[in-house]
Amino acid sequence: MRGDHKGFEGKVTRVDRKKYRVFIEGITREKVDGSTTLVPIPPSKVMITRLNLDDKWRKKALKRKEAAKAAELPEKEAAEEVEEEEPKPPTEDLEPT
Repeated sequence: MRGDHKGFEGKVTRVDRKKYRVFIEGITREKVDGSTTLVPIPPSKVMITRLNLDDKWRKKALKRKEAAKAAELPEKEAAEEVEEEEPKPPTEDLEPT
């Protein structure tokens, strides 16, 4: 999304979790000796547009996330309803005694 490789689209080939970098297919740099190497990109500069759902583990993880989100929603909605149901007492003009 930013930097020299802005607008480029490619497949994520490798993720370096230790150094927090993503390597994308097609983004390479030529070294002095003539060989090419993948360029590490910070994940904050990358936007995932399509997710490969062939992995069974990933499908299960997404289902768990959806279930947790669905469980949170009713709690938040219930809290909002409680706030709405409590009527505020009418303000009356009282004379000081």
